[in-house]
Amino acid sequence: MAWETGMTLGAGRKLIKLTAVFALAVGTVFQGANAQDGARQVPTSAAEMKLSFAPIVRDVGPAVVNVYASRRVVQQRRVSPFFDDPFFKRFFGEPGGNLSRPRERVQSSLGSGVIISEDGTVITNHHVIKDADEVRVALNDRREFDAEIILKDERTDLAVLKIKADGPFDSVPFAEADSLEVGDIVLAIGNPFGVGQTVTQGIVSALARTQVGVTDYQFFIQTDAAINPGNSGGALVDMHGRLVGINTAIFSRSGGSNGIGFAIPAHMARFVASAAGQGDMVRRPWLGATVQTVSAEISEALGLDRPRGVLVTNVFEGSPARTAGLRVSDLVVAIDGKEVIDPDSFGYRFATKPLGEVSNFTVLRSGGETIIDVRLEPAPETVPRDERFLDEFSPFEGVTVMNLSPAVAEELRIEGDYEGVVITAVDPRGTARRVGLRVGDIVRSVNGRQIDSTERLERETRRDVRVWDLEIERGDQVQRIRLRG
Repeated sequence: MAWETGMTLGAGRKLIKLTAVFALAVGTVFQGANAQDGARQVPTSAAEMKLSFAPIVRDVGPAVVNVYASRRVVQQRRVSPFFDDPFFKRFFGEPGGNLSRPRERVQSSLGSGVIISEDGTVITNHHVIKDADEVRVALNDRREFDAEIILKDERTDLAVLKIKADGPFDSVPFAEADSLEVGDIVLAIGNPFGVGQTVTQGIVSALARTQVGVTDYQFFIQTDAAINPGNSGGALVDMHGRLVGINTAIFSRSGGSNGIGFAIPAHMARFVASAAGQGDMVRRPWLGATVQTVSAEISEALGLDRPRGVLVTNVFEGSPARTAGLRVSDLVVAIDGKEVIDPDSFGYRFATKPLGEVSNFTVLRSGGETIIDVRLEPAPETVPRDERFLDEFSPFEGVTVMNLSPAVAEELRIEGDYEGVVITAVDPRGTARRVGLRVGDIVRSVNGRQIDSTERLERETRRDVRVWDLEIERGDQVQRIRLRG
């Protein structure tokens, strides 16, 4: 008898014995090394190899729910043009009844969620419940409840729900911020493909992934635990049964798991959950400055040993950054002792700080290191928004505009411009859409007249002119548009 590789049974037994001796020796080495590490240890015996994740799943599983979101979409039924023909009217009558009545259709989506408090507060992904009219959650014991949407935050792709029933419910505690390390074992729990609650195991492959393109705050935990469609909003937990992340995205060309999944850190989820207790929107600290990545060329010019931190490129008047003493060309290398490696990690570190406190920036300036205390304040609304919908026949027909302020700029993710008039919505049926105007465009002038308020813009659109000359700022470019009246 021989193995498929051609190895004899006797040789196989000898190899097994040698392997066992080698494993025992390696285990002894690891045991000595891990005695100093305490919490993290490599299995060193057959008994330890038989250890199970079942106790963690028993504790956490009841707090992971299925989230069912639905919305009603009204569709106008098409009526055949033949019904306008006198011949068809003679035989079939006027079109009516169900033939011309709008049809209502229900769109559904499925995801996962995590109960984070005994009162039934659930955190999930924003994209799971986006535009939903009704939300239901199903517990692991098959009970189902209606849920109310308490807060939706598209910028973090997180949402907070509240189960419409009396508790207490099983919940999962949050892990401490930055408690994870690359190589830690984690479990992903959710409802992939709608098959029911499923547990997968893997390790933390990387931390602080920033080029994922899922949310505004690019700072993700990467794991090789299998994550598939339907896992979105589910729990990523550590070996203590603590919530370390909310499963959000997969890197896949086929739609299935390829061993690269991403989770929003629990610290961000906790920040959004705490904001839900204070209102229906997330209020973030405002810095009032812009930063850029430190490239290899910039690093060399600054005399750094390696690229690190972010370079301050602009500081705005009246901002917390200006008040704190932050300057252009300052290099911010850490926030509250946590390393900053690029603008994404900088944004994550700063945006998850609670309002009303002070954050310590470690700054390299003129070859020395200094600490700058930045007060965490919300972006102010320096002028009334004065929101207006423009319906006069003009290039702006169909737009909604607001007066720009730091608060509005923060909401619309506009950097650097805190004065003027900004487009906040564009009606797809209006002239503005055909002209090419977009949300976020700043109207600088119309026919040579500077636009400093929504009132002024509305007044200009009522003029009867032969030619429209527009000056529109989009991003860091100013576009000039000339149109017939």
